[in-house]
Amino acid sequence: MSKILVTGGLGYIGSHTVVALQEAGFKVIIVDNLSNSSVKVLEGIVAITGETPAFENFDLRDKQNTTAFFKRHKDITGVIHFAASKAVGESVENPLLYYENNINTLIYLLQELSKKESSNIIFSSSCTVYGQADVMPITEEAPIKLAESPYGNTKQIGEAILKDTCKANQNFNAIALRYFNPIGAHRSAKIGELPIGVPQNLVPYITQTGAGEREQLSVFGDNYPTTDGTCVRDYIHVVDIANAHVIALQRLLNKKHKSNFEVFNLGTGTGSTVLEVIKSFERVSNQNLNYKIVDRREGDVISAFADTKKANTVLGWKAKSSLDDAMQSAWKWQQTIKSKL
Repeated sequence: MSKILVTGGLGYIGSHTVVALQEAGFKVIIVDNLSNSSVKVLEGIVAITGETPAFENFDLRDKQNTTAFFKRHKDITGVIHFAASKAVGESVENPLLYYENNINTLIYLLQELSKKESSNIIFSSSCTVYGQADVMPITEEAPIKLAESPYGNTKQIGEAILKDTCKANQNFNAIALRYFNPIGAHRSAKIGELPIGVPQNLVPYITQTGAGEREQLSVFGDNYPTTDGTCVRDYIHVVDIANAHVIALQRLLNKKHKSNFEVFNLGTGTGSTVLEVIKSFERVSNQNLNYKIVDRREGDVISAFADTKKANTVLGWKAKSSLDDAMQSAWKWQQTIKSKL
């Protein structure tokens, strides 16, 4: 049984991927510093899978602890690296935090993996690497433009570090998964997106507003060149994304990859405006959402949605859930959380 390290494995996408890995028969060990997650997420993972993953609580920015971890766990055969700060707006306000957290942790991780005879890593990348693309949908061959935010820049730098590492070491195998906008929750409502403090992402802010935890949702701008003036994004169910990580990992472990550094978009291939997401929520929740239009937010691109042909054909992966499916699961998760408060 392959032993897989999932960094940031108690976070939003990480926890759903841990579930998918365990359901696929992998042995999982999680490293998470709990800076934007909770140890209670472990309970949800166990409730869904009936299996408890190993868990170590430390910060990968601590190089000494990272080295000691890999000395204790020499039998790790693959790594899925989620541990990173991830909010566009926050990165504009606090860029040094993002460069330290997102770049240093990757470097320390790769330094340890480079000591192994062969290494396999899946990197949590993002559509933000494209900046404001000229053509929609966005293919993996789209030019990498100047990033619109420090967060986007850390993903560009992270991919460059991985690519250079793979070029220098042919025993090093990496896949960067550029996902668009993950939303939703596990169908069991036992795990989901659980931001600490004020949500930085659209959907949890919508569901918290719908549940009465937030007074009003701010929609940043209604004068973009889109169908209704609000920004367009490709919203993809988090469980679809989790399943893609398992498929990509199996590709590396089974040596099916054509190059030792590969990149894939993960999205639905369809763009939705902010107002369309709000309308989807109103449909599945049977209520009107309290929102207002405010000024644009620095760092936001106008439109971004994926061309998913490469992932569909090469990985054999395709997003299965609709926007309403994802919003329904997010709302069910929000109601579950509120009932526990």
